[in-house]
Amino acid sequence: MRIMIATAGSRGDVAPYTGLGAELRRAGHDVALAATDAFAPLVRDAGLEFRSLPADTRARGEVTDKRDLMRTAAAFTTELGQGFADAVDKGTDLLLLSTTTAPLGWHITEATGTPSLGVYLQPTAPTGDFPPVVTGSRSLGRLANRATGRFALRMADRVYAQAVTQLRHRLALPPASPAEVRRRREQAHWPVLHGFSTALVPRPSDWRPGLDVVGNWWPHHDPTERLPSELEDFLSAGPRPVLIGFGSMASGDGERLSEIAVRALRRAGLRGILQSGSAQLAADEDDVLTVGALPHALLFPRLAAVVHHGGAGTSAAALRAGIPAVPVPVTADQPFWARRLATVGAATAPIPFGSLTAERLADCLRQVVKQQSHSRAAARAAQHMTTENGAQQTLRAIQHLTEG
Repeated sequence: MRIMIATAGSRGDVAPYTGLGAELRRAGHDVALAATDAFAPLVRDAGLEFRSLPADTRARGEVTDKRDLMRTAAAFTTELGQGFADAVDKGTDLLLLSTTTAPLGWHITEATGTPSLGVYLQPTAPTGDFPPVVTGSRSLGRLANRATGRFALRMADRVYAQAVTQLRHRLALPPASPAEVRRRREQAHWPVLHGFSTALVPRPSDWRPGLDVVGNWWPHHDPTERLPSELEDFLSAGPRPVLIGFGSMASGDGERLSEIAVRALRRAGLRGILQSGSAQLAADEDDVLTVGALPHALLFPRLAAVVHHGGAGTSAAALRAGIPAVPVPVTADQPFWARRLATVGAATAPIPFGSLTAERLADCLRQVVKQQSHSRAAARAAQHMTTENGAQQTLRAIQHLTEG
């Protein structure tokens, strides 16, 4: 089959699909991955065809509040929708749509008849089990959780309104609102596979049929790749260090965060690795090493703990490695994943990014490294994750969909 995976967002919204795409390709499928241009090398390194989506997440600055997030998301989806149809080749047999691209891809499916399947990295369907991931709120009880979940979907419909209007016009489809098309998909039990572990989020019992949790899709990395020699030397020179990094978050805040990180490591008596990321963390210390982007699968099993922004991919990678975390969520779905890590016992209570201090971070580092309960919980989750195979489950779902 000719399969196109479509996703958009930060690196964490793209990298898991490189692993999924590589697995589909090994199974004999012809796979293209559509994403924004910044991720072309990531896609091609996985042996996949790259298709360009016309939007850029890098130039939008830091998003810190919900109103700003809504405005930025609406501008992004409108830009994305303008060229979305161009990325879909006429010979495409199946569309795999992420959380961000599904509300656009549904209209491509309607116009062309190309089958589609949801491949989501976040749980978006309302449930009583937890509040919507984008609100960052604590559980309000089952009824209120479901109500706020439905409200979050309506807010998402607003984000896509202009993009959908323009896309349907271009595809010569009759006018229809995002909410109307979404309800049609829900009523038809449109299948969605969720690429996270049931160790972190069990499938809610009140979800409709067609919504499944299959386990993580892990980012592709070259099996011959090794850690840099400088890092190997550092790892061998003393006790296991703590990694501190914020991924694509906190751009321009590197100096302050680096100082906080080094002071916290000093107070906790730990060695550390700073991952530069968008924040450009850096330190020139004997027992603190600065590194760039590295495969989590290679580095994380060598660590004592990780301090991170609570992104879905980093949260899962820490669990997979069986190491505890100190989550410092910044925005969007990060507070949700941070709380899930703490709920299963594999992390301390989250430190909100705006409340981060060296003293608070040091206290959490001491707790997460010295108290074995966090390590044991992470190890239990890691063991559970070995029983899941998200890529194989996806292959089976694709086979079922095409045979049906």
